[in-house]
Amino acid sequence: MGGDGVSGFAAPGWLKEAQRDSPWPELHVTVAGFGVSGYAAADTLIQLGAHVTVLEDRDGPAEQERATILRILGAEISLGPGSTSALPAGTQLVVTSPGWKPSSPLLAAAAAAGIPIWGEVELAWRIRDPATPWLVLTGTNGKTTTVRMLTSMLRASGLRAAAAGNVGDPIVSAVMDPGGHDVIAVELSSYQLHWTYSMAARSAAVLNVAPDHVDWHGSMEAYTADKGRIYAGVETACVYNVADPVTEQLVRDADVREGARAIGFTLGIPSVGMVGVVDEYLVDRAFIAERQTSAAELAAVSDVTPAAPHNVANALAAAALARSIGVPPVAVRDGLRGFAPDPHRIATVASVDGVAYVDDSKATNPHAAAASLAAFEPVVWIAGGLAKGASFSSLVEDVRSRLRGVVLLGADRAVIAEALARHAPDVPVVEVADTDNEAMDRIVAAAAGLARPGDTVLLAPACASMDMFANYAARGDAFAEAVRRLPGGRATP
Repeated sequence: MGGDGVSGFAAPGWLKEAQRDSPWPELHVTVAGFGVSGYAAADTLIQLGAHVTVLEDRDGPAEQERATILRILGAEISLGPGSTSALPAGTQLVVTSPGWKPSSPLLAAAAAAGIPIWGEVELAWRIRDPATPWLVLTGTNGKTTTVRMLTSMLRASGLRAAAAGNVGDPIVSAVMDPGGHDVIAVELSSYQLHWTYSMAARSAAVLNVAPDHVDWHGSMEAYTADKGRIYAGVETACVYNVADPVTEQLVRDADVREGARAIGFTLGIPSVGMVGVVDEYLVDRAFIAERQTSAAELAAVSDVTPAAPHNVANALAAAALARSIGVPPVAVRDGLRGFAPDPHRIATVASVDGVAYVDDSKATNPHAAAASLAAFEPVVWIAGGLAKGASFSSLVEDVRSRLRGVVLLGADRAVIAEALARHAPDVPVVEVADTDNEAMDRIVAAAAGLARPGDTVLLAPACASMDMFANYAARGDAFAEAVRRLPGGRATP
């Protein structure tokens, strides 16, 4: 850590133990990337008094507006193609936006020169109020829903709670909030965890681990290891998914504080030290004194919206994190009752001629699609888009008995078609090659033609959306609009 290399200045010794009252005005920091987290990091560093340079290859209206503000505050800003090709002289610390690969030229140059590279989360942890606990979670799927459930539970107990990180406010903004918080619920992606080193949360959870972003991390092993960073130094509870042995192994491998407990969550009857489900109730056998012989009722399964199995699992993980800091059972229940899921997450759009149409456009990988498909039967499945190198064989094998039919769209639909032909040859498949603005109308019409009363038409694409749509939300909106254009499509769910 620290070295002059191309920078011209060695990183000061205090940087290894930096905190909010450290002598930041001595430090020259380069912020790599000018998105939401990059802007928040740069603004925070300016507030701390550091000398800040921001580099960003994009120079659109959003970047120009942010640059104007930060230049007034004293930052140096370089926007436009080529701006990130070289590390500025004098750099002593790089704070990178989470999506930047370690192999990018600027970060590679910093690493070669021995210059510390932090993510925004690492910066936030260094300057946080140590009296405010962090409850952190990650996972391939379900992160945002779970952290929002957790925040709802915390607020139902009367705590001043913020949702931050990969959801809500950037974490540096949350820790710098002059009003302060009693607790912060933090969602972290694998990208953010890669650039985080010293965080030691009060409690942490890994919801699940499935192939995703392997191209960024270089291997499934590296992706999994970055997820596992979340357990390092945990003080109270390491929450893991009983149904996903990888998450339990990450807990076993973690270097935690003495006294930290492993807490499993399960859709079955919980063993001692777990939360789970008994007779349609979420129950706690981990955080009660009588856990050897009994369980505390937390909420009814019907309090979870929607009550799909994977969403009940999300609720249990959130409950375990909340209970780890003493949130009472009634607040878990009230938090779940008051929680409304974000759009495009198994949201029922309409019921037309006895067929339910459900938007789960957020299911952008096979693992997420499998969880969504498990909630319905029989299903006409709408799938396809950008596969990101994913395999669909296991998914199709697992869900083929649920499928009434499949409608495929997008650039990589042939990959899914091949898996269906191999593992579900009797399932009718319609491919829609169109990519124009009316394509979703034809996709929904094809699905309606396959469906029977009592079926569910489910948009759970298992792929990214950018081949045809701006993002998963635009894809979900197009689906909902197409459903409403069906004869009778304005019927309420």
